[in-house]
Amino acid sequence: MTAGRFITFEGIDGSGKSTQARLLADALRAEGRDVVLTREPGGSPGADEIRRLVLEGDPDRWSAETEILLFTAARRDHLERLIEPSLAAGRTVICDRFADSTRMYQGLSRGNLRDKVDKLHALMIGREPDLTLLIDMDPATGLARARGRQGHEERFEDFGLDLQTRMRDGFLALAAEFPARVRVIDGNAPVDTVAAAVRDTLAEALA
Repeated sequence: MTAGRFITFEGIDGSGKSTQARLLADALRAEGRDVVLTREPGGSPGADEIRRLVLEGDPDRWSAETEILLFTAARRDHLERLIEPSLAAGRTVICDRFADSTRMYQGLSRGNLRDKVDKLHALMIGREPDLTLLIDMDPATGLARARGRQGHEERFEDFGLDLQTRMRDGFLALAAEFPARVRVIDGNAPVDTVAAAVRDTLAEALA
């Protein structure tokens, strides 16, 4: 794997993707690689401000259309201030969620808005990851894990199991749509087993 790669982790809430993103970053740093670990929404001061708007509060606080605009604004700031400069400097960027999450959560959660998401992404973002690692998880297990965190950013968990089930189906469909970029990893296995599968998949995909 060469430097300057853009790797994203995706999956439903509670799938363990954040843990796996951190473990991969630690493993690559131990190999001497220059790694930037970041997340969405967030990753830059402006994007972090938008994060609080979209992840806290009542589930019906925003319409799906408004969320698409908010997430894209956060992503644009993140891209300008952190992702693009880091990649240009030859660093490996590992991001917990990116545009695929918007394609799923806003594109499918309350009507079929995927076309709007893709058009806005093409206009304002214009970049896809080099590799997306989709951590696949049973929706009921993932939702129980997510709710067990007892944090303040639970707006999407509050939509319930139906949303998580539709999101899992949507993510798997996305993997079939983009097989060269999106690789599916079983997240129901123990953490260390999943981490080993992540490293093996990375080595194979970006060799």
